[in-house]
Amino acid sequence: MRKNDNNKNDHMMKAGFTLLACMALTACGNMSERLSNVGKAPEMAKISNPTTQEGYQPVSLPMPAPQNVVRQQNSLWQSDRVTFFKDQRAANVGDIITVLIEIDDKAEIDNQTDRSRSSSEGAGLGSLLGYEQALADVLPEAVSNANLADMDSTSNYQGSGTTDREEKIELKMAALITQLLPNGNMVIHGRQEALVNYEKRIVAIDGVIRPEDISTANTISYEKIAEARIAYGGEGQITDMQQPRYGQQLYDVIFPF
Repeated sequence: MRKNDNNKNDHMMKAGFTLLACMALTACGNMSERLSNVGKAPEMAKISNPTTQEGYQPVSLPMPAPQNVVRQQNSLWQSDRVTFFKDQRAANVGDIITVLIEIDDKAEIDNQTDRSRSSSEGAGLGSLLGYEQALADVLPEAVSNANLADMDSTSNYQGSGTTDREEKIELKMAALITQLLPNGNMVIHGRQEALVNYEKRIVAIDGVIRPEDISTANTISYEKIAEARIAYGGEGQITDMQQPRYGQQLYDVIFPF
């Protein structure tokens, strides 16, 4: 028994050391980066082509059948033109469009769960073709064959949760057209960074828009963007202080209760 207990303790110690080593390696990379930025403001990201960035994937969506543009002879009008004069709205890859983001959401959720269960089981062997007396040779003397098992179990569970969330964002940002889809829709990508007192605020948006939804002022509202991905966050000392430590985050993940 002692040998098995020692082996079990050795396995537990090895698993603990392995977990600590993984945590140390993960923290060292981020720690070295943070130490190198002590006393410095967060660096701004370089302006680059979003289609060449790591992880970029062109958008692929179901497309309707293509329509051929009919051009009539001796006519100043083209069937694919929106207006008689040149349209100043964004229409090609690389054009800039202004996105209007006005989010005012509020949600309240209240859940409550109450669960209980009880069970009782009993077993005995009063007679077995007269052989029940032979059980005394197998079982201890204090055991009665008429009361071999008697089990009771009771469990209760109560849970409640409340969510009260309110978000309000109002901003305008410029985005680039990065792709033209076969049906005429356009994929947009926009990212803005603002650095104030060592705190960097980041706003990013991606999605698919229709040319018909672009206003004459070359703007589009966020609710008309399909597959919209809007990110609003930050990096810096204040954001870092608002995040729990790595040990606490790991504890919250692996703790089963």
